[in-house]
Amino acid sequence: MKVKPAVKPGRVTVEMQQGDDQLLEKRNRKAGGLALKIERILVPIDFSDCSNKALEYALAFAEQFEAGLILLHVVEPAVYPESYMLVQPATDEMNQDLVKAGRERLAALGRKRIGSRVHTETLVRLGRAHSEIPDTAKALNADLIIIGTHGYTGIKHVLLGSTAERVVRYASCPVLTVRLCTNSNPERP
Repeated sequence: MKVKPAVKPGRVTVEMQQGDDQLLEKRNRKAGGLALKIERILVPIDFSDCSNKALEYALAFAEQFEAGLILLHVVEPAVYPESYMLVQPATDEMNQDLVKAGRERLAALGRKRIGSRVHTETLVRLGRAHSEIPDTAKALNADLIIIGTHGYTGIKHVLLGSTAERVVRYASCPVLTVRLCTNSNPERP
């Protein structure tokens, strides 16, 4: 199954591949005729071009399935040595300032890009993105996570790691990764 942006703005096209129709028929029988129900879509936002692209896809899905969006921003905590007790209060204050700034920025993004088109919640968590995203999806019973990825391969992937890859691995719901192609030939990494 392939998901692509549709010609009409705000829509997506799902292309079925050989064998997909059998899976949907099997699901139809089990779900009492309801093939695919998406009510809550979690969209991790780090304010990069990749997460903005994922938000476009998520908005199209939300409109098509009449689902709500949950925008999640994860603030990586400032690390401080355990032995320097005097530094800890300043670091905690800095973390809280980052969380507050993240809330304001996320709310502004929601107003600007989504408005009242779909029901939207915003959340800011303090922690590591690769664990907070799947944990939040599970806690909020998200039906789908739509996350942007740089699509790095080779040494860049080894050095930088991949939050999206870890989310796919540990999420309890389906994950759609959206790759932002910045090179002239999107077919080649």
